[in-house]
Amino acid sequence: MSGESIFLSQVKNEESVARALSEAAGSPKWMSDDELLTLSVKELNRILKGMSREEVIKLKQRRRTLKNRGYAANCREKRISQKESLETEKHQLKAEVDRLQRENDVVKMELSALKSKCDALERFAELNNICLPMVLTAPPITATHTSVIVKKEQQYSHAKVS
Repeated sequence: MSGESIFLSQVKNEESVARALSEAAGSPKWMSDDELLTLSVKELNRILKGMSREEVIKLKQRRRTLKNRGYAANCREKRISQKESLETEKHQLKAEVDRLQRENDVVKMELSALKSKCDALERFAELNNICLPMVLTAPPITATHTSVIVKKEQQYSHAKVS
């Protein structure tokens, strides 16, 4: 289908060139804006032969103005599209931050519960004269990173096994 579209546009373009050539002696107002935009520079220059300098300048200025309007419209469309895309990304990132904050809160609560349990077990051991390895009785490590928590839990599980 795209091959047909190209062919039809070529036919229209050739028709407009032929009509323009036949009416070239007249005023530049006979050509529509669409026709003026679709002409190649080569075709436009061929049409402009024989016209007065003033008419050529007017027609070229009109073509430049129309092209600039098209470029500006494309730029606006692209800017709006980028803005929408960035807004979507912003909302996704905000949702991810919220999810990670909730996950972090859950991990903090689990850590607090494990610390309480550890303290209770140490008190129980102390009351029942149970000797704990040095690893368990060392001052508590303040965990600021998840990997530290994992290592601490591994130490406790290793100490319980031996």
